[in-house]
Amino acid sequence: MATQYGQHGDYGDYGDYGDRSRQGEAPGAGAGGRRRYRLPAVLRAPVEARAWREFAYVLLSLPISIVLFTFAVTMLSVGAGLLVTFLGVPVLAAGLAACRGLGSVERARARGLLGLDVAAPEPLRPRGKGAMSWMGAVLRSGTSWRHVLYAVLHMPWAVFSFTVAITFWVYGWATLTYPLWFWLFPLYGGQGGLQLYGDDGHRVYLDNPFEITVTALLGLLITLATPWIVRALTTVDRVMVHGLLGPSRLASRVVELESDRGVVVDTAAADLRRIERDLHDGAQARLVALAMDLGLAKEKLREDPREAARMVDEAHGEVKTALQELRDLARGIHPAVLTDRGLDAALSSVASRCTVPVQVEVDLVERPAAAIEGIAYFTVSELLQNVSKHSGARSASVDVWRVEERLMVQVSDDGVGGADASGGSGLAGLAGRLDAVDGILVVDSPAGGPTRVTAELPWRRGE
Repeated sequence: MATQYGQHGDYGDYGDYGDRSRQGEAPGAGAGGRRRYRLPAVLRAPVEARAWREFAYVLLSLPISIVLFTFAVTMLSVGAGLLVTFLGVPVLAAGLAACRGLGSVERARARGLLGLDVAAPEPLRPRGKGAMSWMGAVLRSGTSWRHVLYAVLHMPWAVFSFTVAITFWVYGWATLTYPLWFWLFPLYGGQGGLQLYGDDGHRVYLDNPFEITVTALLGLLITLATPWIVRALTTVDRVMVHGLLGPSRLASRVVELESDRGVVVDTAAADLRRIERDLHDGAQARLVALAMDLGLAKEKLREDPREAARMVDEAHGEVKTALQELRDLARGIHPAVLTDRGLDAALSSVASRCTVPVQVEVDLVERPAAAIEGIAYFTVSELLQNVSKHSGARSASVDVWRVEERLMVQVSDDGVGGADASGGSGLAGLAGRLDAVDGILVVDSPAGGPTRVTAELPWRRGE
């Protein structure tokens, strides 16, 4: 259902809108600081630094992979052969530990040449102290064996990628520059040029202007294609480094959950401090003043009933104000209308306090879990606060719907744009709160508007 709201209200300041100056951008940079090029990517790729870094990575992969393969196979063979004695255990542990160290070198090489930032895997966690505990931790670690697997698998791939890359690179540049050096053949080689075909009675050389031109054009095509071929080869390297030398999926999930737990704890603590501050500075202070005013009115009741009645009337107004502040505080924590009637009614109530007309549309067959419902409500409240105070919009809209197992919330306005979720803005804090429950916040707000902020939350069925 869709409803229009347009009453005035007031919320906290979360300044995320406004014009953003683009400082520090390179000349010719476009929106978002991206550099604009005159040539398309396919033409400039052979001379870009990225192409040469990727080519250098492929060249270095061959000797490094041979060293890794030789070391890993040797240590595994020696360690496995010595397992009939106790010496095999420390040899295997030392080999695995060395492979982990060499893996850090590979991650650094991928970071420097491929721009692939892979986090270090989870550290060893020995169950006790001493060499035996350390060797047991190394042998039990799946990360150690994944490093060995990388050393074994990377060598044949490095041979293949080195051969392909060097072949295309050399033949491409050699044929492209053929018009510059073909004269070496008749001058020093005793033949007209590159030999295209030859047998006992007949030989074909690339020696006339047409053939030289065609050769150079063919070389140009090979040269233009080579960076993309090398990039495809290094894609496999990226997958191997990320999958075998990085943290396991389980370890990454544990780290993510620990980080999310910290965000939730910090957010809860901040909310408690805010509630305490609002109670102390707002309703509590008014109630203290009210008690003092009533005490003074009680003393004046016999001496000056009219003055006492005036003071009681003022105290009555203070009671109404304190009650309104308590209602606002309770609404900011978890409004009763959300519990009783769901998102549609709760968001309609929030929209009615926005300073611009807001159209609310909630398309949900059933209610999500109370925690997800509360986060969705809080998200819309924060975003409509921004619309009220900073967007300069004439209208806004709130849409809530479900896509498979995700709850989608979108707030749009026709304001000045420039909303930014980076830094320490309110949107950044909102993104962190959503991330704590596996949610996502996407901000689309070009300068000049319009602004569209989409929040995606996991769908959990309400009880």
